[in-house]
Amino acid sequence: MSSPVKVEIFGQIYAIRGELDEAYVHRLARYVDEKMQAIALATATVDTQKVAVLAALAIADELHSSEKERGDREELMREQAERCLTLVERALKQTA
Repeated sequence: MSSPVKVEIFGQIYAIRGELDEAYVHRLARYVDEKMQAIALATATVDTQKVAVLAALAIADELHSSEKERGDREELMREQAERCLTLVERALKQTA
């Protein structure tokens, strides 16, 4: 197992162990820290646990919104592909 990566999130140092790339762990930690800082500022909340839960909810919302957008794009592409297929089939029938 690799050595732990030390990151700072909301004023606390955490040693993260795992197989993830060190630079990636730092990016994730920075993202979480930025979310927590923004939420603490917006809500004037100093309770770390409450800020962490609110940040987790905000990140979960981003994830679900992104998944929905991806699903919507995939559905649109599927519909466009079906229309193209229909056009190609019509064109082939006319040349047959």
